[in-house]
Amino acid sequence: MSSKATARTRTAIAEVLAGKASRRRSAWLFAGPAIVASVAYMDPGNYATNIQAGAGYGYALLWVVLVANLIAMLFQALSARLGIVTGRNLAELCRMHFPKPLVWLMWAISEVAAMATDLAEFLGGAIGLALLFGMPLMSGMVVTALVTYGILLFEARGFRTMELIIGALVGIIGLSYVIEIFIAPIAWGEAAHGVISPGLPDIDALTITVGIIGATVMPHAIYLHSGLTQNRVVIPDQAARRKVLKYSNIEVVLALATAGLVNMAMVMMAASAFHSGHSEVAEIETAYHMLTPLLGSAAAGVFLVSLIASGVSSSVVGTMAGQMIMQGFTTWRLPVWLRRLVTMIPAFAVVAFGVNATSALVMSQVVLSIALPVPMLALIVFAGRSDIMGAFRIGPVLQALAILGATVVLALNAVLLAQVFGVPLPAMGPG
Repeated sequence: MSSKATARTRTAIAEVLAGKASRRRSAWLFAGPAIVASVAYMDPGNYATNIQAGAGYGYALLWVVLVANLIAMLFQALSARLGIVTGRNLAELCRMHFPKPLVWLMWAISEVAAMATDLAEFLGGAIGLALLFGMPLMSGMVVTALVTYGILLFEARGFRTMELIIGALVGIIGLSYVIEIFIAPIAWGEAAHGVISPGLPDIDALTITVGIIGATVMPHAIYLHSGLTQNRVVIPDQAARRKVLKYSNIEVVLALATAGLVNMAMVMMAASAFHSGHSEVAEIETAYHMLTPLLGSAAAGVFLVSLIASGVSSSVVGTMAGQMIMQGFTTWRLPVWLRRLVTMIPAFAVVAFGVNATSALVMSQVVLSIALPVPMLALIVFAGRSDIMGAFRIGPVLQALAILGATVVLALNAVLLAQVFGVPLPAMGPG
């Protein structure tokens, strides 16, 4: 993202760091990076995995959403911290500190993840447009691409303009699911039990679980957040840096908690509408068509509006992240239109070859989950190094929590790969 800001914004931030502005105004000025990053936690891949989780297993997998969100909070906070303290983003630090063969491998894996991300985002936006306006899916893809590119042009006006646009789209998604919760008859007791009772009902729930993790803790969001904070403000001294970190941590908690609640609302809506009598619903298109007779046309319409906002906003953020990843690892910088074209080719190929769109969405999230350890492990390494972070290196408690979060993801990936390659797994029962 552009590091430009208006003179007015720069002056206001300087006043805050000098202790000359109100606390309310301070919070507003420092808000932005986590809101932009939170889009990755409400992208169309979440819709696909959450619909399958709610329809197939009711409220039983809500605990997975909670765990994934807590892991996401920790790693987004660490990513923001890295950018604020070092003035570098995660990809740049990888290039500077790791052996060149490892850097190229990490970049290759990250590019595959970027393409998987774009697949989910483009398909989601296109599905929403196709269903809302009755257009062919390929036409929806083209419209999504044009709208995305149009929004990306606003990046030249500085970070604040882009943050406000993304924030407005996030607001639409959040408001949509507030409405859905009021429309759908939620079994709140069962939902609460699902949040606090870990367990996998059967082995098929594992793929959905890994999909939820992959759709929630996103590789490109971990890279992006460090870039959004690295040059956002001029930090004159250590005291000011601590103040910036404080506001960053507050924003991460609020933005990611909101994203987590939206994801839980998606699962609960699907559980309420489909689990009893329609548990076979596993596709976004089917979910939309069945929402009208089950919950009414308003619920179906709100669902599509939120899906379109999700597809467009996450596609914009994904392009920004892809550009940052490429430039950080290689120092190459492609024109925005070329970057947009390269990463969306797989999405157009999926549609052209007639692959089931929702199945492609879910599998893209599995790919993302497998790619996720790359930035997670790199972030843990850098955040704990005193030669990079100085007095702001993370302590043993945070480091242990980060290692635990990465271990959870790695363990789930290992079990998934065993399942994919036919390795026998022990039977799983309810928790």
